[in-house]
Amino acid sequence: MKSYLTVNDILQRKHFDQIEIVAGKDGLVDQVKWVHIVEVTKIGNLLKGNELILSTAVAWRERKELFISIVQQLIKSNAAGLCIEYGTYTKGIPHEIISMANKANFPIILILKEVPFVEITQDIHTSLINQQYDMLANLEKISHILNKKLLSINHYDELLKVIYEELQVQILLLFQDESTKFYPVLPEIKRENILKKVQAQQEPSRFVVRATIELLGEKFAELIIISSSHHLTEYDQLIVDRTANALAQFFIRELYVEEKRRLEESEWVNSWLEGKETTPSLLNHVSAYLPNAPRGAVVCVYQVEMLENLTYFKLYFRSILEQKGFSFLAVEKHKAIVFILFNERGLTDWKRRVVQAIEKMKQLFSDLQSDTTFNFGIGKYVSDLNAVHESYQTALETIQVNQQFYHRSYSSMFYDDLHIFRIISVASRHMNLQGMIEEYLGPIVEYDTAHQSKLMETLKMYLICNGSKKDTAQKLYIVRQTLYHRLEKIEQLLGSDFMSHEKRLALEFMLLSYDFIQRPIDLKQIK
Repeated sequence: MKSYLTVNDILQRKHFDQIEIVAGKDGLVDQVKWVHIVEVTKIGNLLKGNELILSTAVAWRERKELFISIVQQLIKSNAAGLCIEYGTYTKGIPHEIISMANKANFPIILILKEVPFVEITQDIHTSLINQQYDMLANLEKISHILNKKLLSINHYDELLKVIYEELQVQILLLFQDESTKFYPVLPEIKRENILKKVQAQQEPSRFVVRATIELLGEKFAELIIISSSHHLTEYDQLIVDRTANALAQFFIRELYVEEKRRLEESEWVNSWLEGKETTPSLLNHVSAYLPNAPRGAVVCVYQVEMLENLTYFKLYFRSILEQKGFSFLAVEKHKAIVFILFNERGLTDWKRRVVQAIEKMKQLFSDLQSDTTFNFGIGKYVSDLNAVHESYQTALETIQVNQQFYHRSYSSMFYDDLHIFRIISVASRHMNLQGMIEEYLGPIVEYDTAHQSKLMETLKMYLICNGSKKDTAQKLYIVRQTLYHRLEKIEQLLGSDFMSHEKRLALEFMLLSYDFIQRPIDLKQIK
């Protein structure tokens, strides 16, 4: 379907059987969107572009300067052409105007017989309106064809075929990974030339139309059509936009199916996380998913209470992580997703890139007004894939520690950053930590409970401030006399040596352990 009328198309209609084209013949292929009758000299602000102008030239008659000004305004406004009734007010076109129009490919047509302009405008406007109606109907038909194709096709070439049969233009798909798809297929030299022109294009072109294909909020590819014979119009842009939407649906479906397939094949991943996978078997499985050997891996456990579609969540996460230099395998466990992240870039900044990916994920769900909460535990980084189960265990331990300290400012999603809390976690599982806490801090806890006092808070801050009474009083917002009274009571309960080196270390350890055991967590559900 031809989506627009050109100047040449209009000149074939019945009212233009006696005309002379005096200038701008190369512009006869330009689109005409509307027809205006103009008999004024200030018209630049009245036009929107691609209008065919009808005039008797009464506004300028034989005044060449005004005529030149009007033609300049029309060219600057991207008018499609100028039709002048010859005879009554115009006997000829000055050479300067013909030269100017030829240079700008701006058609100037003389109508050699008297024709009522109202009949011309009525005829052309009716044709334009009918064409618009046909164009909208055809857009609906194309959309229906694209949607029907989506239900049955196995390759996106079928969608490109639809747009090619409709528009008869060269189609280019430019993917974010720099791979390309030309439809129809071209020789290599032509492909390279087109690709260079498209990549070098800075300004909009009437021969090129583009549409971005977005998946999960990120640019996935760009659909481009290139015409070598005619200008492209809004109709072509609408067709490209609809095809880009259909391609986005096809690609997201393919990614979804692939993600589901990976999930169904996760039995060996569970075995790997438990340390039961042997090296030869492990390498066979991993090589099937990763084309290049990773530089290392780290396990990330995402604990989630409720998420409607975990597959789409993983698609979003995969899209973000790939931009940060990670590929991953994922397996769902009870109220958790376990990601094995494979590092494909340098070793020095892997942690920063993981943080950026998680922050972007949080921002994305925040923009979607989702009430999803994020509780990540990231294990230790391992260079040997056989040690992934160690990273998994440390990721679980990080989740546990973070939940124990969920209201503390010193929680971290990285196992490497837990420091003393890793020791506390191990101690809580292998010794009577509760008994040791009662031995060291029991008198303070009992006194605070009985007297509604704040000796525990004071002791913590006093140790944090390294025994500085001035700093402690300021941090607690109390006067020094109150602090002296509290410290005297602490000394009575704990002994005068509570600030000696060894005992102070023990007290600091017990204070952190006291916080840790206030909210015990059972990791058996996740495991």
